[in-house]
Amino acid sequence: MRASLIQVAVGEGESVEDRRERVAALVRGRSDSDLVVLPELWTTGAFAYELFDAEAESLRGATYDAMAKAAGDAGVWLHAGSIPERDADGSLYNTSLLFSPSGDLAATYRKIHRFGFDKGEAVLMGAGRELVTAALPETVIGLATCYDLRFPELFRGLVDAGAETLVLSAGWPERRRSHWTLLAQARAVENQSFVLACGTAGTHAGVPQAGHSIVVDPWGEVLGEAGREEEILTVDFEPGKVAETREVFPALKDRLLGLAAPER
Repeated sequence: MRASLIQVAVGEGESVEDRRERVAALVRGRSDSDLVVLPELWTTGAFAYELFDAEAESLRGATYDAMAKAAGDAGVWLHAGSIPERDADGSLYNTSLLFSPSGDLAATYRKIHRFGFDKGEAVLMGAGRELVTAALPETVIGLATCYDLRFPELFRGLVDAGAETLVLSAGWPERRRSHWTLLAQARAVENQSFVLACGTAGTHAGVPQAGHSIVVDPWGEVLGEAGREEEILTVDFEPGKVAETREVFPALKDRLLGLAAPER
């Protein structure tokens, strides 16, 4: 299976509309991939808090239209990153969109863990409530967003729901890049799953971004890692390695704590 992580650069001087068109063209150029992944809040920037309300969209807004068409044109599964979504009641959410190769909406995920403590996203956006998985032809993916990476129970819940490949969209700051790499590898090892983590490049509202999108296998081996600038990281991986790893080293069967722990 081939995955392409498009590490979009977000910065001043490019309108949301222009960036949307540019990213759609990048997606259309990945027709040789099975799965394409975009970062978190790439239309506005994850730290551009003042733009969340101004650029918020309905679920089926301009980004939906552009990404659905791009996925269909390329014939790929597209995790279109996340958008600032405004629901019918006017509430904002950090919402990810997954499209099938025909351009149909296959899944949505509202970010559960919002970053900012008592400011920013944590107070401007509502929290999602549901774990989301989606069955692709070769693997079941589990969806997560940025700050979720720090909460292992979310990923264990996705694995309990059948996830084999954990796909994370992020806008992770450069000053905590070491955590990004460490946690991506930890989530892969502890869940014996692939982790595909796509971040942004550039600077969001004065906050330099870490970049370094990464693909990790179930043993924690890094199969590919981007640099800090805008880049497309393309990695071939074998989804069947998840079952092989869990059979050779069946650590998940020894769980004694947590939800859905198997009986021995």
